[in-house]
Amino acid sequence: MLARVLTFTLDGLEPRPVTVEADLRPGLPAFTIVGLADRSVFEARERVRAALLNSGFEFPLRRVTVNLAPAHLRKGGPGFDLAIACAILAASGQVPAASLARAAVVGEVALGGEVRPCRGVLAAAEGARAAGLDRLLVPAARAAEAALVPELAVTGISTLAELPAALRGEAPAAPAPPPTPAAAGAAGLDLADVRGHAAAIHALTIAAAGGHNVLLSGPPGTGKTMLARRMPSILPPLEADEALEVTRIHSIVGLRGDGGLAAARPFRAPHHTISASGLVGGGSVPTPGEATLAHRGVLFLDELSEFERRALEALRQPLEDGHVTVVRGQLAARFPARFTLVAATNPCPCGRGQPGCRCSEPELVRHRRRLSGPLLDRLDLVLSVERPTAQELAGEPYATSAAIRERVVAARDRQAARGPGVPNGELTASQVRTVVRLEPAARRVLAEQYERGTLSARGRDRALRVAQTIADLDGAPAVTAAVIGQAIALRHEPRPAGAAR
Repeated sequence: MLARVLTFTLDGLEPRPVTVEADLRPGLPAFTIVGLADRSVFEARERVRAALLNSGFEFPLRRVTVNLAPAHLRKGGPGFDLAIACAILAASGQVPAASLARAAVVGEVALGGEVRPCRGVLAAAEGARAAGLDRLLVPAARAAEAALVPELAVTGISTLAELPAALRGEAPAAPAPPPTPAAAGAAGLDLADVRGHAAAIHALTIAAAGGHNVLLSGPPGTGKTMLARRMPSILPPLEADEALEVTRIHSIVGLRGDGGLAAARPFRAPHHTISASGLVGGGSVPTPGEATLAHRGVLFLDELSEFERRALEALRQPLEDGHVTVVRGQLAARFPARFTLVAATNPCPCGRGQPGCRCSEPELVRHRRRLSGPLLDRLDLVLSVERPTAQELAGEPYATSAAIRERVVAARDRQAARGPGVPNGELTASQVRTVVRLEPAARRVLAEQYERGTLSARGRDRALRVAQTIADLDGAPAVTAAVIGQAIALRHEPRPAGAAR
């Protein structure tokens, strides 16, 4: 007796279909799982056996062989439990095999028969729709997440005892997901809390409007971290496809607890002791890193000069391309990494900066060389954050996050109406030549700065992107000489003279 059930495994962030085949033969009772499975899948033998018996089903006293096809694809995680249980029940005639013909099954089972949530349910739902299936059976706790995928009937069950009714179509379908609530910013943080720092807030506004990377340099306690943590509060709301993408990534790594659609843009702030693989992804089986978890959001690197040099250099490719490709032996995975980088650093080891710096020249050189020239060249905005005056601390805020966000959304709308459909910070070199409109005086200023060596070829394009964003914030039809000068100044104000080239 043979039965087949379809489920899904994750290859990086992509769902891959897996056919679970259960074959029952006369012989000494045995339960074997084959098909390049990891330890957690092999342990399903004990979980499934106990779950079936504790749910009132009969476990076949025969030679049971379960094959996970295709055999060359690695399978991992407890999400195969429910599919293995369904295949065994169908092969033994305890549930109708025909009811599983156009359905996929994903879930973990407990020894008592409870169906527990597992990672990647949203990705499995997308895979089921792509495979042309009609139904998806998932844990009840993840039914709302799977229901985010349209044109797919999702049924959630809490225990194996509910399985026969669910396969007969008697179980209620998963409710439609509620509308996504408006994001209120990161834990209610608002730029109205900031006093002084008008130049820094202006730079963050430009960064949010165009998706540009920012480096804040200044002494400790001046407000660099306070500014960076309020960056999500001025970013535009997630589009529907972006929210689904963010939800899918976070579901796969186990960061989604409520099962709903992501409402706010991600904000990730890893500690400076993080490794290169933790930052951009890696491992023997490639898994996403912080750069991917910050996709469509903000990656904040505090104390940038304290990060391992190898980890920072690994960021160069995703900053340029918007994705990370991790290759391990015969395994290759591509992870999206389109984020806004906000970094903060002290001007020197003692942190005082000028005046009052106590560092020797060799210490200053070593500090500056921790940040390579190629990495700094990928940062669109580089500015100093100085101590606010006593008068500024006692004064009124520069602006609220809500007011700035309105300007940012308006600038993004102008960019979307212009053509490429991406923020200015993501424009390719050819798109820059097509999109950015320079007045003759601005063209002369740009040529002069490039001839002086102030800008590299990459830096020239990045300055043009920043200038176009400033023009979009002002509603200007073209980039003027003053705007291109401002864009160049924002790239080089506290440029470390001793940075490695």
